[in-house]
Amino acid sequence: MDNPSRLFDVAEFQQAHYPQAAMLAEKKDGAWKRWSTGEVIARSKALAAGILRLGVYGRGMTPEHQDKVAIVSANRPEWILLDLACQQVGAVLVPIYPTIHDLELAFILKNAAVKLLFVGDEGLYRKVRGLADPEVAAIPLFTMDPIAGARHFEELCTEPTLEEKMRVQQLSSAVRPEHLATIIYTSGTTGDPKGVMLSHQNILSNVLSCFPYLPVSPSGKALSFLPLNHVYERMITYLYIYGGVSVYYAESMESIGENLREVAPDIFTTVPRLLEKVYERILTTGAALKGIKRALFYWSIKIGSRYELHRRQGIFYRLQLALARSLVFVKWRKALGGRIQAVVTGSAACQVRLLRLFTAAEITVLEGYGLTETSPVISVNRMETEQRMFGTVGPPIQGVDVRIAEDGEILCKGPNVMMGYFGQPALTAEAITDGWFHTGDLGEWVDGRFLKIVDRKKELFKTSGGKYVAPQPIENKMQESPFIESIMVVGVNRKFPGALVVPRGSYLQEWCRRHGIEGGSLADMVKRPEVMDRIKKEVNHYNEFFSHVEQVKKIALVADHWTVEGGELSPTLKLKRKVIADRYASLIDQLYQDH
Repeated sequence: MDNPSRLFDVAEFQQAHYPQAAMLAEKKDGAWKRWSTGEVIARSKALAAGILRLGVYGRGMTPEHQDKVAIVSANRPEWILLDLACQQVGAVLVPIYPTIHDLELAFILKNAAVKLLFVGDEGLYRKVRGLADPEVAAIPLFTMDPIAGARHFEELCTEPTLEEKMRVQQLSSAVRPEHLATIIYTSGTTGDPKGVMLSHQNILSNVLSCFPYLPVSPSGKALSFLPLNHVYERMITYLYIYGGVSVYYAESMESIGENLREVAPDIFTTVPRLLEKVYERILTTGAALKGIKRALFYWSIKIGSRYELHRRQGIFYRLQLALARSLVFVKWRKALGGRIQAVVTGSAACQVRLLRLFTAAEITVLEGYGLTETSPVISVNRMETEQRMFGTVGPPIQGVDVRIAEDGEILCKGPNVMMGYFGQPALTAEAITDGWFHTGDLGEWVDGRFLKIVDRKKELFKTSGGKYVAPQPIENKMQESPFIESIMVVGVNRKFPGALVVPRGSYLQEWCRRHGIEGGSLADMVKRPEVMDRIKKEVNHYNEFFSHVEQVKKIALVADHWTVEGGELSPTLKLKRKVIADRYASLIDQLYQDH
């Protein structure tokens, strides 16, 4: 079989070249259940017929008319089965984060005109059924876990008739690489999600371009735990399938350590925050050691922190590193299963300190860069030492052109660039000019070939867990409180959003008087624990309007009024974020000191 041209061809490609006994696997009732390549293909075809039976299919194969199918679920084999099934009848899968806020969930279901909805478990079933929206309530709903009173996934997986098989085959044959495969909604700075339209060609071009850069081979294993709702994990899953790698789904974020030891994967993808957690656990373990073992542990950390990629560091350093690897770092590898060849990280900047340490420990971390709109990878560091550089996101991948605009913005052009934003042609035209996608990130070249991300061009930022946070909608909502005069949400590459809050002095003064609390100046009041507790309560109240990853977890109270004259505000009264961040850098650092 030739190289696949549509996403669902990838499963057939695996069957033709290296069929696997465990194409997909999940842990159920304490044991790993494995789905062979043949089983996945047969089940996806049966599910495609079941979806078609409900009247859901491509309908002319234009983005406006293709039926949309939504899924709200954690990673599991059924997720990929549904994706493959939708593709085969020309329907469009709309993945939605399980942790999404109710208002945003209802918006997406209606904006995409979803015709069929799948949820993973009882909690998500109740979440959807709890939406007080008649349009959402009218959408046929199926669950992947058996739930009393709910229609089950298996209803749609019965053996199709010959006529149904022929109809599925007819629809599959009509699907072309340029047809829409999925719509992935991302948060916008306005607060309303944008539907990114990605074709089969968009995602598959990324699969084929990235494949040579990763250490994957038939019968290898991968552990999957990043949400399949994100194009990053979804694309890499198809890359694994293309390469004959068995995909094992972690039971939960809490069980990743145990699952790594059980599965012993060759590769997995992650985000910097999870790498930070791994390192934090390592440090906790080391801190509990005694005597010579403890001394060796911290000595090894010191040695690893000096590791360089492109410079020979002398025989004495190499001997020290070899000793650290044999005595300490070997245990790090065992904690990851003992067979790990590479960890691929993206979605946010990874600390160079961690890259040095893990590389010194013979755990190769490949940092890459991309966006949902670019399917997603634009650039990535490679396995070869000369194709890697700490602090950069590597060279652009094959077939993708990258240039830096005059204002420093990174522009990208290639088969990975999205079809556009669903139902928003003006926004699409703004984002793509002459085929060049405007990333909104500022970058520069290092050594003429390694791409380095300098900063966000716009205010949208990512936490270290790779989650986008749009600060303006949060700030605007928080300022509805009579206690809050000004607020700036912070958290770029941090673990969670925090905020600097300037209380409204006059209102706070009155509140203090009514509650028998000594007032004084604003500088005096912000030091009082009762004031901090009250404003935290206000912030927590308004947090309810946002998803978990957008909620402000910690605040610092500021006694300075932000003004145009003081330089904190622009003439149009917008926050000068960099000025404020620089001015209160130490206060912001204090928010994250214990995390």
